[in-house]
Amino acid sequence: MEKTHQKELDDDVSPKPITLSKYSNRVELKTLLERSDRGAGLVGKRVVIGGWVKSSRAVKKDSPPPPPVTGDPSPSSGGDQSHTTANIRCTEIIQSKMNIFRRFFDVLSGGGGGKTYPIFEKTELAGQKAPPPPEYVFYFLISDGSSVSSLQVVVDSALSTVPATQLMALGTCIVAEGVLRLPLAASTKHVIELEAEKLLHVGTVDPEKYPLSKKQLPLHMLRDYSHFRPRTTTVGSVTRVHSALTLASHTFLQYHGFQYVQVPVITTTGFGEMFRVTTLLGKTDNKEEKKPVKEKDGFSIDTVKAAIKEKTRLIDHLKRSDSNREAVVAAVHDLKKTSDLASQLEMKQNSKSGTTLVKSEKLDFSKDFFGRDTYLTASGRFHLESYASALGKVYTFGPRFVADKIDNARHLAEMWNVETEMAFSELDDAMDCADEYFKFLCKYILENRQEDMKFISKRVDKTITTRLEATASSSLLRFSYTEAISLLQKATARKFETKPEWGVALTTEHLSYLTDEIYKGPVIIHSYPKVAKPFYVRLNDDKKTVAAFDLVVPKVGVVITGSQNEERFEVLNARIGECGFTREKFDWYLDLRRHGTVKHSGISLSMEHMLLFATGLPDIKDAIPFPRSWGNANN
Repeated sequence: MEKTHQKELDDDVSPKPITLSKYSNRVELKTLLERSDRGAGLVGKRVVIGGWVKSSRAVKKDSPPPPPVTGDPSPSSGGDQSHTTANIRCTEIIQSKMNIFRRFFDVLSGGGGGKTYPIFEKTELAGQKAPPPPEYVFYFLISDGSSVSSLQVVVDSALSTVPATQLMALGTCIVAEGVLRLPLAASTKHVIELEAEKLLHVGTVDPEKYPLSKKQLPLHMLRDYSHFRPRTTTVGSVTRVHSALTLASHTFLQYHGFQYVQVPVITTTGFGEMFRVTTLLGKTDNKEEKKPVKEKDGFSIDTVKAAIKEKTRLIDHLKRSDSNREAVVAAVHDLKKTSDLASQLEMKQNSKSGTTLVKSEKLDFSKDFFGRDTYLTASGRFHLESYASALGKVYTFGPRFVADKIDNARHLAEMWNVETEMAFSELDDAMDCADEYFKFLCKYILENRQEDMKFISKRVDKTITTRLEATASSSLLRFSYTEAISLLQKATARKFETKPEWGVALTTEHLSYLTDEIYKGPVIIHSYPKVAKPFYVRLNDDKKTVAAFDLVVPKVGVVITGSQNEERFEVLNARIGECGFTREKFDWYLDLRRHGTVKHSGISLSMEHMLLFATGLPDIKDAIPFPRSWGNANN
C-alpha cells in the first residue's frame, strides 16, 4: 500500500495537493523523509503536512536566511523538548520574556502591569494609529510522530492570523499546504523543506501552562504529564519500537501456527496479591450533618486541601522553570506531608460521620455484580489451556495485574504480556519457543525501526544496537537452577544480600551477576525448586524441582517465563491442597485433567521488560504509555 502511494507521489504532475496518509488529508513525514534520497526526488511536489512545532526561528524579510536548523535538539537524560530559538536581532523583535519591555508596553496601553504582550503583538496607543507590523519569515521544525525526523517548514508571517508568539510556541499544531523545495541555506541535516502557501489549521498552546514549553524535562518528571510526553522525541521513538515489538509478536506466532485467543481480564481464579473486583464497597448512609474536624493546631480539612492545590501549582511551576532537581524533590516531599495530613483529617471526619472501611470477609459476594469473588487477572495462561486442549497452539496479548506494594524501576501494577500455550509440548519445546521468539524480536526491530534505533542508540544507550545484533545471532546458554546456585556460591569475592543457597528464590542481584558479569548476555535458567514456582507447574521426577524456566537478560532481569504445566489430575489436585487453596475455585481447571488431558507447556513475555532490553531505558515506568504502580495512577 505504501509503495503504491509513493508511486502516485512520484508520477503526479497535478497542482492539487497529494495525500499519502490514508484516512487523512495530509502526507506523513516518514513518507517524505525516510526515502533513500531523503526526499530530494520530491522537490517541486505540492503536499499537505500536519504536525507539532519542535523548534522555531524567525528572520525579517529580505534578510539572509537563518543558520541551518540542525535537527531536533538533543534531549536531556530523559525528556527531549526542543527549545524555541528566535534568530532575530533585539532591534527587530522585543522578546516577551524581558520584563522591562513587558512593563513598558503595559504602561503605554494602560494595562497596569497585569498583561503580558507576546512578541510581534501590535500595541494600540490612545488616539494614534498603530504602525503596520513588520514582515517576517518563520522557520519551523515540524514532527508528526510518524518518524524520528522532522521537516523544516517555511511560513510567511502574512499567511497567519495568529500572533507570532503563539504560532512559534513549542507544541503548536500546524497544518500547512505548500511546495517542497531545496533549502535556500546550506544544510547538512535537511535535504528538503516545505515552502508553505496556506496555513490550514493552527492549534495554539498556552506557554505558561504547557509543561513542555520551557525546558527539557527528564523522563521521571515527564511521567507527571503522561498525556503530553509522547510529543517528545525519545518517548515517540520508544513508542514506535513498542508498536514494532507488538507487530513482530503477532507475526512470529501467526507464522508458526498459533491461533489468537482473547482471555478475560476479570477472573474467578488466581492466587497471590490480586486486585479484587467488586461493586459492594461504598459509604454508609448517615443523615447527620457532617461537621468539619479540626486538628489540635486548628487546621481544617478545607484549609489543608487548599494548601495542597497551592503546593501542586508550585511544583508545576518549578518543573517548567529552571529550578534544580533538589528544589523539586523538596517541594514534592512537602506536598506529600500535606497530603498525609489531609488523609488523617479525612479519616477522623469519616469516623465521626459514620463512614467505615469494610473488610472483604464481611462482604457478601453472592450479592455482588458477578455473584461471587472476582479479581483482575495476573495471568492468561489458565484460560489459554482450555483452548490449547482443543486448538493445539494458542496465544494472547493483554494486561496483567499484580497488587504487590512494590515501587521500583522493574515493577508495575499493570503490565502487558504475550502468552502462549501449546498442547503436546514439554519444557524443552517451550524453551525452544522462547529462544526463537526472543531473538526474532531483536532482529525485527533492528531491521524495521532503523531510524528510531539510531536515535535511541545516540540518546539513550550507545551499546544497544551492538547488544541486539549479538543477541539475535547467538545461541542462548541454558543451565539449571542448581547450576546457577553453584556458580553464585563460587563467587566468594562477591557479597550478596541474600545468600545463594539451594531453595531460595534467585534475586535481582543474583540474576544480574549471572547475566552482566559471568555470561555477559541472555541466559535461560530452568528446573526451579517447586516452592519457587506456582502450584500448576509440572513436578519433575526428583519431586523437588518443577519444569519451569526464566529467560534472563542483562540490565533488566527476567523477560520471559515459561513452564510445562501439570497434566496429571492426582498430582495437580494434591498440589492445590498443599498450597491451601480452595478446590472449588479450580474445579474447572481440574476438569481439563479429568477429560482428555494432554502434556502442554507455554511461555509469557513481559512486553515492558522486553522494551527495556530493546531500548536501554532504565525505568519500566517509561516503557508503558500510562504507568500504574503502587501509589501512582495519574490519568
